[in-house]
Amino acid sequence: ALASCQSDTPSMIELGLDDTYVVPRMKSLPLHPEFTGERYEWRLSCELAAGAVSDSLVATTRDYTFVAGEEGTYRLKLNIFDPVNPVEHLMQIVVRREEVAYSPYITRVYEYAPAPGQFVNELPKYEEGDTEESMRQKAEDCLAYNAGSIISLGGYGGYVVAGFDHTIVNRPGEYDFEVRGNATQGGSEPGIVMVSVDTNGNGLPDDEWYELAGSEYHNEASVKNYEITYYRPDENKTPEPGSSSSITDATYLRWTDNQSGTGYMPKVVFHKQSYFPQWLPVESLTFEGTRLPDNGVDESGNGSYYVLQAYDWGYADNYPNNSGKIGFMIEWAVDDEGNPVSLSGIDFVKIYTGVNQCNGWVGECSTEVAGGTDLYLAE
Repeated sequence: ALASCQSDTPSMIELGLDDTYVVPRMKSLPLHPEFTGERYEWRLSCELAAGAVSDSLVATTRDYTFVAGEEGTYRLKLNIFDPVNPVEHLMQIVVRREEVAYSPYITRVYEYAPAPGQFVNELPKYEEGDTEESMRQKAEDCLAYNAGSIISLGGYGGYVVAGFDHTIVNRPGEYDFEVRGNATQGGSEPGIVMVSVDTNGNGLPDDEWYELAGSEYHNEASVKNYEITYYRPDENKTPEPGSSSSITDATYLRWTDNQSGTGYMPKVVFHKQSYFPQWLPVESLTFEGTRLPDNGVDESGNGSYYVLQAYDWGYADNYPNNSGKIGFMIEWAVDDEGNPVSLSGIDFVKIYTGVNQCNGWVGECSTEVAGGTDLYLAE
């Protein structure tokens, strides 16, 4: 598509944008102008049900991803401000209803990469010969289309990357999606949630990730850029008794981190299998992200009663599924520097265990995931 410059500039610029687009609702449309300028403004207008016209500034970045939850005709105007070649380009975007109804639930697991943990190799079940791909498929079978099963992400950093068959639209001021876990009152194992937009349009989660900044994001006790390495345990070593009979090996699995920390993940009597992902032929695993403050408290003082306290908001597996507190807002997204990011919608969700803490006989903090729902479609 061609866009004219100022009237006194006869040359034409190949902008790389069409005049008209036709897209299904709730599908990302990445827009990338080939021309650069000093600054950019994208303005979106559409006719509302009452007949009024909304007109809003939606982005000031070079690239913009359009997505709409409602059918209709939208008008998008791009202004590229440049002293030599300023550009104004008008686009019409016709949004139609999808031909096949979307599912409100997770439909795909792209990656399943748990850290070691007491439920690893059990949720989902590892069997001899399983590979990364077969375990990914097992995780997908647990989560997709509201299957209702649970996967464990293991200790700190272990993660899953999932997606939907559509784009989840950002509805400012409202919860956009939910993540279900198996948290109980006093049994919170908080997972950090990240989101990504399919900016390059290839259908894969290989674009930039943004953390949803929950209640502990600005807590001074949270550690940014935390990194931990777990080492494959010797399953035949002599077990070292723990402080309680429920711990069968207090020095079972060693870890080190980039904060000069080191320690062990103990083995507990309730789970006798290997805690290290058996489908991975490696001697160590490294994870990184934001580390949340410890949330487990030994209220008994003697190791017999641990309470895993919930954070206020913004984490997976933090509150019971029926609590009304498992929703997430896309507008919580921040970049690597902590700056708020304006996203019109998101295509992928990543959830990882956010706490590195072992709680006696209860074992390590490990986020569990039982599904995810687009709240717009679930209404």
